Amino acid sequence: MLLPKKTKFRKVRKGKNGGVATRSNYVAFGDYGLQSLTNERITSRQIESARQAMTRHTKRGGKIWIRIFPHTPVTKKPLDVKMGSGKGNPEFFVAKVKTGTILFEMKGIDEVTAREAMRLAANKLPVKTRFVVKEEA
Repeated sequence: MLLPKKTKFRKVRKGKNGGVATRSNYVAFGDYGLQSLTNERITSRQIESARQAMTRHTKRGGKIWIRIFPHTPVTKKPLDVKMGSGKGNPEFFVAKVKTGTILFEMKGIDEVTAREAMRLAANKLPVKTRFVVKEEA
């Protein structure tokens, strides 16, 4: 599972997650990509689950790039705790994903296999996605 080695601050505020991605919004490394169509927080467990689905479908062929990383800690308070008494402890990490962000990329396999692998991965994620092919310049 992905998580940062070290963070500057243990706890962070929720913040906003709106707008359209201006970076990481094109296929850079592979031939095919999975692009987000909505804004959402994706947990490290969801990223790992999607990665496993793609790897299993391709029978470990080709190469896969994960273009997002869960930097943001999410805190939770224990069950049956009264209101007040501060913020909870960090429980898991999320990646804040904007519309247009490329989530995964693939190379070294045919388009039909890549499309199916990306579809399986998309089912594991909380965002609406689309399959994109690298634009030849």
